[in-house]
Amino acid sequence: SSTGERIKLSDFAGKRTVVLYFYPRADTPGCTKEACGFRDALADYDKAKVAVLGISPDATKAVTKFSGKFKLNFPLLADPDHAVAEKYGVWGEKKFMGRKYMGALRVTFVIGKDGVIRHVFENVKPEGHDREVLEWIKGQGQ
Repeated sequence: SSTGERIKLSDFAGKRTVVLYFYPRADTPGCTKEACGFRDALADYDKAKVAVLGISPDATKAVTKFSGKFKLNFPLLADPDHAVAEKYGVWGEKKFMGRKYMGALRVTFVIGKDGVIRHVFENVKPEGHDREVLEWIKGQGQ
């Protein structure tokens, strides 16, 4: 992780709901907008007893640099072999400027204190996503 520690979902079991958001690449415009949104809303997530974790197929060095550059106040996780993305079903074909390639899809999971996935946000738009997720969580009484 960007914090230098190994983080597991079981670390939060029974304690906090977890927002696990997958993003394609550190320090790109959309990913920066999304990460900074979560950064700016983190106090509200903390009040709701919700942990935020971002994850991308970048190396640990890249997520650490990205986190420091934008003063992110939550951990970013590195998944360079995209094993976690594959397990969550978010490693897929993407298209950009007529080119097809494999990459991490922008998807967010809300995982309950019991470790069960409660909601999946697919085809995420980075702008305002932090508020969309928090509103959903608050609506569930989590």
